[in-house]
Amino acid sequence: MLTAPFLKRITLDPSKTDREAFPFGALAYLTDDFELNFETAITVIVGENGSGKSTLIEAIAQAAGFSPQGGSQDHQTGAAETANALTRALRLSWLPKVSRGFFFRAESFFNFQTYIDTAYVESGFPAPGMHRRSHGEAFLQAFEDRLHAHQRAIYILDEPEVALSPQRQLAFLRILRQWQVSGQVQAIIATHSPILMNLPEVTLLSLDGGAIRPIAPAETEHVRIMRGFLADPDGYMRDLFEDIG
Repeated sequence: MLTAPFLKRITLDPSKTDREAFPFGALAYLTDDFELNFETAITVIVGENGSGKSTLIEAIAQAAGFSPQGGSQDHQTGAAETANALTRALRLSWLPKVSRGFFFRAESFFNFQTYIDTAYVESGFPAPGMHRRSHGEAFLQAFEDRLHAHQRAIYILDEPEVALSPQRQLAFLRILRQWQVSGQVQAIIATHSPILMNLPEVTLLSLDGGAIRPIAPAETEHVRIMRGFLADPDGYMRDLFEDIG
């Protein structure tokens, strides 16, 4: 039986690559020989602000059939969706092709909560009351509900930690681990969270330095800074505010 990852590889189609359009020229990793291989069920992408994480994640999601505004493939905004230059140039290789799933964007998750409640009512079921829950609770519930579908799915998540406290991030790690064990779920996650980076058996990739490269959690700036800050917060504050007084 074929198990995750289902999206195996992403490359650029030279005939559809417009080097004059954004984000080409702005992101150094988008070279002519750009290739991103997915070798594990969960791939985590890290990098500093401006490194191109969200740009890449959104392009992958849209090329896979999701709205750039987020949600499932059934959740469309109703407005015409225009693919950007990177989305048009991406060539996705699947085995097998998977259409079920979800694209998470923190800034548009409120709209998806409304969509879920409305879909339940229109189907004759009581609304789950997504808006009566906190942002983090609704996020976890949305994905816990999908654990029991037992169908192949791909989840593309842009900084899911925005919705989650550290404790909820640990709860989300359990969901991610269940996805791994199931063999039925592939996830591609862009994050700044040292907690999520440390999930075992993931492929961790860095976009810092203008290239996509494997990295260990302890080598990331995110972990280094957080570890140093927690070890000596007073020292960090002194250095940070030294020239301010």
